[in-house]
Amino acid sequence: MASVLVVEDDQFVRSALIRHLTEAAHTVRSVGTALEALREVAQVGFDVVILDLGLPDLDGSEALKMLRGLSDVPVIVATARDDEAEVVRLLNAGADDYLVKPFSVEHLSARLSAVLRRAHSRTAAPAADALMQVGGLRIDVRRRLASLDGAALDLTRREFDLLAFLAARPGVVVGRRELLAEVWQQSYGDDQTIDVHLSWLRRKLGETAARPRYLHTLRGVGVKLEPPV
Repeated sequence: MASVLVVEDDQFVRSALIRHLTEAAHTVRSVGTALEALREVAQVGFDVVILDLGLPDLDGSEALKMLRGLSDVPVIVATARDDEAEVVRLLNAGADDYLVKPFSVEHLSARLSAVLRRAHSRTAAPAADALMQVGGLRIDVRRRLASLDGAALDLTRREFDLLAFLAARPGVVVGRRELLAEVWQQSYGDDQTIDVHLSWLRRKLGETAARPRYLHTLRGVGVKLEPPV
């Protein structure tokens, strides 16, 4: 099945998660602090991390950002904070999914399976057009590398997925709902989620929304990527 890192300081919750995941045939390691989690992720390969936000040494959202600096491992955040703004903030910070406490083991299993399916689909054998060129932008889907005018781009996993999805459809306007469904694998979400990632991506491409080169937003319609004129 999957190798799972549980990051949870509540011993009762931690033991229950370990028991359930082990019974579901997953390989489980667990820690109780953010710093231990960072060390584990840096030293051991995991298929998914379940991250509690209420950790004793670091706020979980800060731990999430630090994890994203180390690895693209899928992260499911476990939080008692259920307001929409907080959920959007966590997704923007790099979470792949979230669970609001208290949650059932059935709910955890469903979210875990969905995250693992998405991760598998990203690493499955790419299509024949694994190498894409749009103007000075070159994308190697197989190796997950991107460059602009010969200079490597330092992209997060989500930024790369967004860029590759748009580059595979040069000149085609893609609606926000389609982006959420295909890039974020979500049927729900806030436009802010897309806007934040587009802003970060534009910065790395050396452009702005006011002075676009590759990424063009059509208000109320969607986004397209095309080479500069």
